[in-house]
Amino acid sequence: MPFADTVTITGDEHREIFNRLAPYLPSYLQKVEPNPSGWGLRFTFAPFTGREARPDRPAASHGDPRLRHVAESQDPAEYRLRRAARIILSDIYEAAYEKWKDAAYVAALQAVVQDAPRRWQAYEREAKALEAAYAYLRTPEAAREWPAALSRLIDAQDRTRGAAEAFDMRARQIASVHEEHLYADLGHDAALKAAGYPEAKDWHIGSAYEGSYSDFLTEQVNRLITEQERHLAKVSRLSNTTAG
Repeated sequence: MPFADTVTITGDEHREIFNRLAPYLPSYLQKVEPNPSGWGLRFTFAPFTGREARPDRPAASHGDPRLRHVAESQDPAEYRLRRAARIILSDIYEAAYEKWKDAAYVAALQAVVQDAPRRWQAYEREAKALEAAYAYLRTPEAAREWPAALSRLIDAQDRTRGAAEAFDMRARQIASVHEEHLYADLGHDAALKAAGYPEAKDWHIGSAYEGSYSDFLTEQVNRLITEQERHLAKVSRLSNTTAG
């Protein structure tokens, strides 16, 4: 059985190797079989929840007298067996880690998302109400009740900003999980979908980096409000100029 560039192990050697590795094999290892490609081994693991400890080669294996390094010149047969055994054990835990890290990412998201869907829905309602209040100012009816219409806009701005701030409390936690699991194979949307939130692809989640956060929903809302107020100030200025 070809195993590495310079290692080919026989069936008897395979049995001896796994006899030596038995104390260090993880409980979630279900099957070991030749890789269909004909190169190396393929490992099958029980599904990970992501809440297990990170897969890592047991420290005790490094000092095992049946696994630790022996010079090839001293004992060629033992050199081959031990080298192959150490590589296989490392490969098992590396393959397990590759499976586990995505499960750990999903589990971490499940722990922090909590009521984010409800908070996002609340923001969307307020954002639509703000859009309607701002659009109303362009109608002839608004001119007849301008102060009241402006007051309703300000109320809508405040409610939208408050809803954005409430969502951002969860978004920061989500962004922190994204940063923590940066090297997982799953992308952000795929991980949130796997966590049970396919609608999260539409959420506005900013970025986290070493405890700093940027591009969050509240920032977007503040920019919108600033644009609205700048436009209204210009309308007021031009209206006064025309009236004068």
